[in-house]
Amino acid sequence: MKRRRSQQLNNQKKKKQRNSLTVFGLGNPFPKYKDTRHNVGFMVVDRLAKDLAVRFKHHSAYHAAHSNKSNMTLVKPMLYMNNSGIAVREFLQTSDNPDNFIVVYDDIALPLGRIRIREKGSGGGHQGMASIIYHLQTNNFPRLRVGIGKPVSDIGATEYVLEKFSRPEKQILDKTIDNACSALLMIEEQGVKMAMNHYNSISFTTEMDEGIKK
Repeated sequence: MKRRRSQQLNNQKKKKQRNSLTVFGLGNPFPKYKDTRHNVGFMVVDRLAKDLAVRFKHHSAYHAAHSNKSNMTLVKPMLYMNNSGIAVREFLQTSDNPDNFIVVYDDIALPLGRIRIREKGSGGGHQGMASIIYHLQTNNFPRLRVGIGKPVSDIGATEYVLEKFSRPEKQILDKTIDNACSALLMIEEQGVKMAMNHYNSISFTTEMDEGIKK
C-alpha cells in the first residue's frame, strides 16, 4: 500500500497540469481529542501532509497546508466537530477553486478497516457533515468515510466516538489510513469515480477478526 502511494506521489511530480483538490479532514481540536475515533479525518490529512512534506499554517477557524507537487490543499476545521461547516464555508469563500473538494470523516456504520467514497449524499447522522451541509446549503459534494465500527457494548455512540482505539484496532486503522491517503491521491489524479471503483471494495476487517481470535 505504501509502495503504491509512493508511486502516486512520484507520478504527481511529473504532471504539469493538475486540477487543485481541497481535502477537509474532520475532527475536534485540542490534545484531549487526539487519536479518538471521531478524529479519524484529522488523522488522514495529517498522514497525507507527512507524505507530501507540507506543514499546516494556523488560521482562526482552520489549519491549512498546500502541496505544490500534488496541487492539493489539506484543511482541518478547528471549531469543534459540530461547527465544521463554518470553517469549511470560510475557507471555500477564499478558495480559487471552491467547487473541487472532498470531506473525510469517521463513520460508525462502516466497519473498521473499510473506507467508502461517494459523490454526494446525506450526512448520515454525522454532526460535522450536518454542519457542512447546512452552511453550504447543499449535499452535492464528494466524501470519503472511514469506518470506525459500532460499539460492542452498551456504550452510547457519543461516548464511543470520543474513545481512543485499542491496540489491535490501531494496527488495522494504520492500514486503513494509508488506504484513504492513496484513494485521495487517485481522486486528485483520476477523479472520484475511478477511486470509488478501486477502493470501496478493499477491506482489512477480516484481519481484525483474525487478530481477535488469536
